[in-house]
Amino acid sequence: MKFFDADVIVVGAGPTGLMLAGELRLNGVSVVVLDKLSEPIRESRALGFSARTIEEFAQRGLIARFGEVGTIPVGHFGGVPLDYQVLEGGSYGARGIPQARTEGVLGGWAKELGVDVRRGFDVTGLDADDDGVTVEAQGPDGPLRLRARYVVGCDGSRSVVRTLTGIDFPGSAATVELRFADITGVQLRPRFSGEAVPDGMIMVMPLGPDRCRVIYFDRNEPLRTSSEPITFEEVAEGFKRLSGEDISGATPLWVSTSTDVSRQAAEYRRGRVFLAGDAAHIHLPIGAQGMSAGVQDAVNLGWKLALALKGQAPENLLDTYHSERHPVGARILINTLAQRSLYLGGGDMAPMREVFAELVEGHESVRRHLVGMVTGLDIRHDVGGDDHPLLGRRLPERELVVGGEKTSSVSLLHAGRAVLLELGGDHGLREAAAGWTDRVDVVAAEFDCDVPVDGILVRPDGYVAWVGAVGTGAGGLAPALTRWFGSAA
Repeated sequence: MKFFDADVIVVGAGPTGLMLAGELRLNGVSVVVLDKLSEPIRESRALGFSARTIEEFAQRGLIARFGEVGTIPVGHFGGVPLDYQVLEGGSYGARGIPQARTEGVLGGWAKELGVDVRRGFDVTGLDADDDGVTVEAQGPDGPLRLRARYVVGCDGSRSVVRTLTGIDFPGSAATVELRFADITGVQLRPRFSGEAVPDGMIMVMPLGPDRCRVIYFDRNEPLRTSSEPITFEEVAEGFKRLSGEDISGATPLWVSTSTDVSRQAAEYRRGRVFLAGDAAHIHLPIGAQGMSAGVQDAVNLGWKLALALKGQAPENLLDTYHSERHPVGARILINTLAQRSLYLGGGDMAPMREVFAELVEGHESVRRHLVGMVTGLDIRHDVGGDDHPLLGRRLPERELVVGGEKTSSVSLLHAGRAVLLELGGDHGLREAAAGWTDRVDVVAAEFDCDVPVDGILVRPDGYVAWVGAVGTGAGGLAPALTRWFGSAA
């Protein structure tokens, strides 16, 4: 019998890696997280997360750990103003929450659950076979060799895991570059959605009482070719050139650049190796979609890996990670490239912007489509069954009454397990699900559903896998349980 140091090795302790590690530990899976940084990041980096990610943090009881989370009801698509409340639960997302804080919340949760996080380790080798994966790394005290059943690369756009596994990363090269700095000590007028100027775009995002992020795009400035990091002096000069405002006297907290390079891994899974987050998809950062997509990757993959490790996964369950998340990543690349053209294009894009603005203003269906695309609120997985409006979508947050006590649909998912809601009395659901109660919680509840039903099967990631229409009892429930949670015990 071969020895394993952990069930899963996660490479990368960013938001994606930490979220995945927590998801796995909720299901009793042992996890080692390796990260090349010697300590957690201190920079703000990503500044918030999407409406769908707010939901996913809430379903694990994590959103409260951020304190008061303010959401922005309105935003834009490629610079065209857009009211995100056109969808239920819609918002431009939680803003002003630096990535360092998000990682702190997720890291604290992972620690409470017993995740083994090891810092200062550079992965140098990876060898996968039929039984597991061996990972070699160089750490503070020398080389390290670990073996696990599965490995997940959450190690960013330059993923070592992806490279060592030989997974292609096709896409388009950079054509534009955004330059930015988080600063303190100056007061600037906010420009949340960006402001067009003759030679490009400027944006100012408040981060607190005395700090903000300035971003600019200069259409006449070529892409940087130097490997040297950009300086604050360069950013201050460029920002003044475009805006006329002098920020040279500010104190810089973080200075960086980003481009519209857009790439997506050809495979999210190859055997016992998986990719998630920026290791699987990168794009121009617009609308807090990058980090949010990584967290959603983790929530989709975690419970599936746990079932596989417990011997309860049906055949091909792990393949659904790619089939469900790859189209989502591809759609993000498409919408960020479209937004780039609208947002940063020159005078030749003016007619397109005008027509696009007319469509947004005049058609609610267009607004709903765009908001659903950017927030992830319109994601619908193929879970089989009929065309019930709930199937394949996330269960909307609703107040429930369970055992005479008020609770919510979100609270029932805190444990990271599947839930079968038995609604409006005994319809034979509990008896039909008796063979799966080791992995599915059966809950009798009163639920004000928009479309009356007798029962709802919710996967651990919050997506609906089966709906029992009124009067149909447990018809189709057993096949749905088998499809997602394996054979009955």
